[in-house]
Amino acid sequence: MGEQQTGRGAAYDSAFLRACRREPVPHTPVWFMRQAGRSLPEYRKVREGIPMLESCMRPELVTEITLQPVRRHDVDAAIFYSDIVVPLKAIGIDLDIKPGVGPVVERPIRTRADLEQLRPLEDGDVSYVTEAVRMLTAELGATPLIGFAGAPFTLASYLVEGGPSRNHEHTKALMYGDPELWADLLDRLADIAAAFLKVQIEAGASAVQLFDSWVGALAPSDYRRHVMPASAKVFDAVAGYGVPRIHFGAGTGELLGLMGEAGADVVGADWRVPLDEAARRVGPGKAIQGNLDPAVLFAPREAVEAKAAEILEAARGLEGHVFNLGHGVLPTTDPAALTRLVEFVHERTAR
Repeated sequence: MGEQQTGRGAAYDSAFLRACRREPVPHTPVWFMRQAGRSLPEYRKVREGIPMLESCMRPELVTEITLQPVRRHDVDAAIFYSDIVVPLKAIGIDLDIKPGVGPVVERPIRTRADLEQLRPLEDGDVSYVTEAVRMLTAELGATPLIGFAGAPFTLASYLVEGGPSRNHEHTKALMYGDPELWADLLDRLADIAAAFLKVQIEAGASAVQLFDSWVGALAPSDYRRHVMPASAKVFDAVAGYGVPRIHFGAGTGELLGLMGEAGADVVGADWRVPLDEAARRVGPGKAIQGNLDPAVLFAPREAVEAKAAEILEAARGLEGHVFNLGHGVLPTTDPAALTRLVEFVHERTAR
């Protein structure tokens, strides 16, 4: 256990972890957000008839789903199959993931009394996560497993809105209208997210990613004042483990520098900002992850490879680069396109 906690497990010298640490790599490592999921027929088969949240609580199923894209695509890292709302469900929040909608919360958090719903997350609340991560690291060997959690702002947005939102009006009304309540809400969520990451690291995950999917809805000054302290708290809480910490949000071109400042070792960029420009905004001392537009995968192979080559060219002078999409794999993506893309990046960057 001690070896895993310092990040010195079998995967330590993998291309992915070396790139995260900004060390020389044998090839540019590749993994995809949402690589374990709906784009794979084998995923749809094993998930048949099993609700999303239930599938996240069955260690054998989590293990199988997490391994599927590693087997099929030869990606350089596995991403733990779960959902950002799993820790919220585990502490008793009445929520469900509705197909075609997303997480829906029965009693949204709008007042100070509502905060009582958020108790601390304890290891025993998510014992199935510990079990699944242990099973996975045993199976994966030298392939790293990335653990993850939802960032405080994105979790807060779901909890305050009661579900996915286009404009985040309730969230922003609370943030601007009662900044003290907002700060307390995010602080509690930071503790929950940090606890969820710690469970995964202590069970053997060799990197973690904090997903702030909705934070691109904010201006930089609001991010700095109302969000950054809570995100920084999450990163600080896991700093002592020595595993790379990745930070990703969609539509965050204006926030990249601040997201790096929050404490990540690797900052993910979406496709709206060229990779070399993203690196300039993030500043030195961080690796960059990204950033092919997921929709490009629907174009012919030559077009996909031309766009991927552009990204690799932009990454040429960077300290560390992990190739990824600028957001998650779209559900109707042809899996063969992903397999070919991994092969292309590996061959093009072989050193």
